[in-house]
Amino acid sequence: MTTSPDVAVSEMGIGAGGAAMPGSGATGLFACRSAASAAGAMSMRQTYLDLAAASAAARSASCTWVEAMRASSPTRSRAGAAASDVDELTAWMRKHPSALGKFEQIAAASKGKKIVMFLDYDGTLSPIVGNPDAAYMSDAMRAAVRDVAKHFPTAIVSGRCRDKVYNFVGLSELYYAGSHGMDIKGPSSNPESVLCQPASEFLPVIDEVYKLLVEKTKSTPGASVENNKFCLSVHFRCVDEKKWNFLAEQVKAVIKDYPMLKLTQGRKVFELRPSIMWDKGKALEFLLESLGFANCSDVLPVYIGDDRTDEDAFKVLRKRGQGVGILVTKSAKETSASYSLQDPGEVMEFLLRLVEWSRIRSSSPSPPMLRPRV
Repeated sequence: MTTSPDVAVSEMGIGAGGAAMPGSGATGLFACRSAASAAGAMSMRQTYLDLAAASAAARSASCTWVEAMRASSPTRSRAGAAASDVDELTAWMRKHPSALGKFEQIAAASKGKKIVMFLDYDGTLSPIVGNPDAAYMSDAMRAAVRDVAKHFPTAIVSGRCRDKVYNFVGLSELYYAGSHGMDIKGPSSNPESVLCQPASEFLPVIDEVYKLLVEKTKSTPGASVENNKFCLSVHFRCVDEKKWNFLAEQVKAVIKDYPMLKLTQGRKVFELRPSIMWDKGKALEFLLESLGFANCSDVLPVYIGDDRTDEDAFKVLRKRGQGVGILVTKSAKETSASYSLQDPGEVMEFLLRLVEWSRIRSSSPSPPMLRPRV
C-alpha cells in the first residue's frame, strides 16, 4: 500500500522530504526541452523555478524536522543557559510552580476526595539514560511507589511495552498501562483484572514496520529501535546530532507507506503508533471509569510525567477541571500541567510527602501538620 509522503508526519507539522517533480508527465520537463517557441522557453523557465521552489521547500522541511528534534531534546545544560533563558524559566515557574513548594495547596484540593495516582516511568520514576534497556529505578523509588499504592490506587502509564515496564517496576499491586495506554492490565492479585487493548488489530503491521526500521536504521550509529508491542520507538539519544536529519529521513522513508501509523516525537525518540483515538489521556479516563470514578466529583487524579505524550493526560485533567498535572522538567516548556518537579529525585520526595500526609490524615481527625520542605 502507498500513500502521500506527508501523511506519516502530518501530526508533527513536517512535510515530506522528497517533493514530486513538477511537470513529470508528457507535457513536463522533457517536453519543455524540445519546445522551440517562446511559450516553450517560458514554460521551461517556469519549470526550473518550480523545481527550485520545491527544493527550497524540501530543505525547509528538513530544517523544521531537525528544529523540532532539538526543541524536544535540548542538549545544552542548564548551567550554561543564557540570562534570557533564566528569566524565561523564572516566568514559567510562576505559571507552573513546584509541586513541593505548593504541596499544602495540593493537599487542600484533595480534601474530601479520593486521590488516584498516575505515574510515567522514564524520566519520572527513573532517570533518562543512554541505553533504554538500562533505565532502572532505584530501590528507594520502588519503596516510595509501593507506599503510595498502599494509600491510593496507582497506575504506571508508559510508552514502554507493558511487560517491560512491569519488569522495571516489579510491583504487582499496581495498574500498568503500556504502549501509551494501549495495553492496560490491573493488579495481578485481582482475578478480574482490567484488560484493555484497543489496537490489537495493528499488531501484524507493528511487527512488520519494526523489522523494516531495524534494517533501515542500522546504518546510523547509536540509533536503536524498540518494539513496545502496540507502538515503536526509534531512540536517537546516542546519535550524533549531525546525523539526526539523516535518521529522520530514514524513519520517514519507512512510515510513508503505512498511513495507519502516526509519527510523534518525545525526548530524543520518535514514536510510531496506530492512528486511533487513543493515548495516555484516554488511558487515564479508562482507568478512572474502571475504578468507578468516571463521573465522580469526589476524586482527585494526580498525573506526573515528563514527556510530550503525557500532555494528553494533562489536557484531560484540564478539561475535567478536576485533577493535578505535574510536569517533570528542568526547562521551560509549553504544557497543560499545573505544577512542576525538576527530576525523579523531586518526584520521590513528593511521593514520600504524599504518603506521610495520608498517614497523618487517616490517624487524626484534625488537619495534618505537614513537614516543611528541606
